[in-house]
Amino acid sequence: MSEHLLIDQLEQALERLLTAGEREHLEALNPALAALLDVARELRHLPRSAFRNRLKADLERSRTTMHVEDHTTTSRPAGFRAVTPYMIVQDAPALIDFVTRTFGGEERHRAIGSAGGLHAEVRIGNSMVMIGGGAPDLQWRGTSMPTALHVYVEDVDAAFRRALSAGATPIYKPMDHDYGERSGGVRDPGGNHWYIATATGPHHVPAGLHTVNICLHPVRGEAVIAFLERAFGARTLEKVASSEGAIQHAKVAIEDSVLEIGDAHGPFQPMPTMFYVFVADVDAAYERALAAGATTISAPADQPYGNRTAGVQDAFGNQWYVAAPVRRN
Repeated sequence: MSEHLLIDQLEQALERLLTAGEREHLEALNPALAALLDVARELRHLPRSAFRNRLKADLERSRTTMHVEDHTTTSRPAGFRAVTPYMIVQDAPALIDFVTRTFGGEERHRAIGSAGGLHAEVRIGNSMVMIGGGAPDLQWRGTSMPTALHVYVEDVDAAFRRALSAGATPIYKPMDHDYGERSGGVRDPGGNHWYIATATGPHHVPAGLHTVNICLHPVRGEAVIAFLERAFGARTLEKVASSEGAIQHAKVAIEDSVLEIGDAHGPFQPMPTMFYVFVADVDAAYERALAAGATTISAPADQPYGNRTAGVQDAFGNQWYVAAPVRRN
């Protein structure tokens, strides 16, 4: 990964500052660290190593607290990250069954949504996904919005076989890749693509990623990244492009969520996706998204289930529903 969590950056910066006295360019790690590093610089020559170690520990605890506060301002439910993929299919119960059988998914919530379709929330490893749409006993007749997800498991070959047994068709068989993982791809009966992988490092989930990571294959990845930066304050963690400028692979973070982006090619074509995004201020996020080029789906409004939400569609067909708990006076 080209960027770590803030506490990891602080650890690296303090080591350099306390041992080598370096200050130049350390702010490039993250501007939020500058004030703490200034304090450490002024005190780094104190003779007692025990004090210096205690200073380092205290600063780390301080930054950890700030980091937690930064990410809890969105007041999202326990277990959710900032961005949650929302798969819309014609047979939602069948997709829930597929996720359960293939990945050991744990259904946490199921209800009937305002449009008459099913809404479910399913945990896969350390991540949550939303599943919605039709069911055999419902009259919902909406439009499917399948997506592509990069899912890390302990044994990719076993999970790939489970996916086929659960009704998926192969996109590509498991194989070793020079970027540090063994992976295979399947298409489930609802049209979603699952890139199932096991990292070859010390853990089956690479550092900085999660069990479930969203994948986008737009025609113009650079334009999508620009929208995410303007609308949601996204940060580009990694980007590899061809000599012609096509994005081969990029990782973009929105708070603690990572979206993987690669320009469309071969079997990896655009799949406009629905997202549920927890934000600190729904109205402000809605206005930023519109200013970034999105069009409105629904204006900000308080919902009976306790969230204030708004919806927009970007120029690439993706739908973004921003949400936060209703503010009580």
